[in-house]
This record gives sequence, C-alpha cells and structure tokens, in this order.
Amino acid sequence: MREAADWSRWWLFDAALPLWWEAGADHAGGGFHEKLDLHGRPVGFPTRVRVQSRQVYAYAEAGRLGWQGPWREAMQHALSFMLREYPRGDGLFRSNRGGGEADLDLYDQAFVLFALAHAYDMEGQPPELLATARALLARMDSLLAHPLGGYEEARPRRLPLRSNPHMHLLEALLAWVELGVDAPFRERAAQVLELCRRYMIDPASGAVGEFFDGDWRFAAGAEGGLREPGHQFEWAFLLDLSRRLLGADCEEQGHALMAFGLRHGIHAGRGVTLAGLDAAGTVTDGRARLWAQTERLRASLVLAEAPGADAPVLHQDALAAFATLQHFLATPRRGLWWEWMDAQGEFIRDPSPATSLYHVVTAMSELCRRYPPYP
Repeated sequence: MREAADWSRWWLFDAALPLWWEAGADHAGGGFHEKLDLHGRPVGFPTRVRVQSRQVYAYAEAGRLGWQGPWREAMQHALSFMLREYPRGDGLFRSNRGGGEADLDLYDQAFVLFALAHAYDMEGQPPELLATARALLARMDSLLAHPLGGYEEARPRRLPLRSNPHMHLLEALLAWVELGVDAPFRERAAQVLELCRRYMIDPASGAVGEFFDGDWRFAAGAEGGLREPGHQFEWAFLLDLSRRLLGADCEEQGHALMAFGLRHGIHAGRGVTLAGLDAAGTVTDGRARLWAQTERLRASLVLAEAPGADAPVLHQDALAAFATLQHFLATPRRGLWWEWMDAQGEFIRDPSPATSLYHVVTAMSELCRRYPPYP
C-alpha cells in the first residue's frame, strides 16, 4: 500500500498535474481544454463546465496533498473561467460555453457546487463563494425540485430521471458539510441520501439503479434494469461518508452495494471493473472505463475501515484495483490515461479526456492520506 501511495504521488506530482496545467490549460483564452492527445497536445477548446469544475477540485486537492507546483494558479484559472462563462440568467449554470436556455443538466449543477466547496476551502473561505453556492442551491430548489425528493433533470420535465446527478450532488453537499458549513447543505444532503435509500436501491439485490420514471420508479425495460458496477462503488463510498458526517445508519446498504459490485462487476480474467450489468448481475457491457477502476480503489480503501467490514479482503481488493488502475495509466506519455478498454481487453487509443483527472485524484488522494511519505 505504501508503494502504491508513493507511486501515486510520483504520477500526480511529476507527471499528471504539471502536464494538465502546462498543456491542458488554455493560457490565452482561459479554462481547460477538453482532452489531450497521446502526445500531450490539446484537443478541443474549453467547452463544458464539468471540465472546469472538476479541474478546480483536482488542483485544490493537489494543494492539500502537498504538491509544490502552481496548484493555486491552476485552480483559480479554472474557477474564474467557470464563474465568468457559464452562469445562466435564471441563476443556474449552463453545461456548455455559449449554450442557450435549453442547455441545462442537473449533473453540472452538482459539479459547480462541488468546485465551489473546494475552492472555498483552499482560498481561505471567501464569503462570495459560499454566497454563490447557496444561491445556486436555492435556485435549484425553486426551479428543479421534485415533489417526491431530489431534482428534475430540467424544466419542462425531461425523463428519465437519473441517480447519477444525485450521487454527485450528494458528494458536493457533503463536501460543504465536511467544511463545517451546515446551512443549507446538511439538510439537503440528508434528503438526497433518503431519496437514494428509498427509491434508487433495488431491494432485491441491494444494487443502485440508473434510470427512473417521473415518480422515482425504475424505468421500463433494459434502461431500468441497468446496474453500473462503478456506481455501486461510488455510492458505497458516499453512504459511508454520510455515516461519518451525517450520522446516517446506512452501513448495511453500503456493504451491500460493495458486495454486488465485487461479486458481479469484476471480470475474472482481466481484473477490470466492467461497464454494465443487468438487475440480476449479468454482464451487459463487457467494456471497462477508467473511472470505474478508481471508484473500486477508493471504496475498497475506505470501506475497509467501516464497521462490519472484512478489512483484509477489502485491502487485497484495493491492491488489485490499484494494479488495474496502473494498467490504464501506462501510456507512452506519462500523465495521460487510456479511457476505455474494449470487451476483448484492448485499450482504445483515443485522446485522454480532462474530466477523468478528477476520478484519478479522488482515489489517489485517499491512498496518499493513509500512507504519507516517510519524513
């Protein structure tokens, strides 16, 4: 584990963080590019707000981890661009730079809230960032609130409803709670957690679903039966974080999510977390994507310390997940990654999307905190 943490610090501090700041940022126009090609050259102009918000987090976390590079400059570069280019007239944030009134995604509101929390922490808690976050959540309450809990995808209604944006919203709300800023974030976090536990988790298997109808029932057909292994791990981590920060009694559900993901979602031969299962745990998508490997690593590390956990088994799984993650990061240009592995076990040689740095940092930061460098 310590060797894995040391390798992670090397990969982040010496390769990824410098590369994505030097080549991934648009130093002339602002923001971060969408992708870097296999040679580390930018692909696509700064377009999506989720790229900017995730890079705010990645460089804020780099500062916490002790990177001596220009983490603050990089964080501020993404933050200022996000706050300048993406606000809508109704107080929400558009998904794409220059997008119109129909350009709205609940997922992106969650990541703006998440970025604001991390910038607030690392910038010395400026009141204007807290005010922006509170105002955004208030507009979400007034414009997108669902009568049964959670939020609509858009107004007018767009179906299906999705668990994924609510997962990231819970992540963002808990980030504020962890900073000691309770109002209104603690109450909303508890509400989203209850929404998940009541409607999104299938009682037959203990697994969380992806798509729902307008009344938070599982959507019809294959869509309603989809279970993504990576999201089992991500929700398991967030339920454990809710246990610690909110005092929620959700240990059993968190362990069930983890068990479903490990039992059905890991390919026995390739050792990767797969992309898709059905409600019974049968593989429906044999590909593997980078982010799901990071979520397995993070959840195994964290849930090994939870009450009732089989710590030795989860520690071994964390090591296996880390080895798989290294495989995805073994690109000719260090600091990049293979985003997709096909069902035959071959990597797709596409450019590396900027959004995935967030996922790698979330996992590696948990590893590095538990195993700090020797003095």
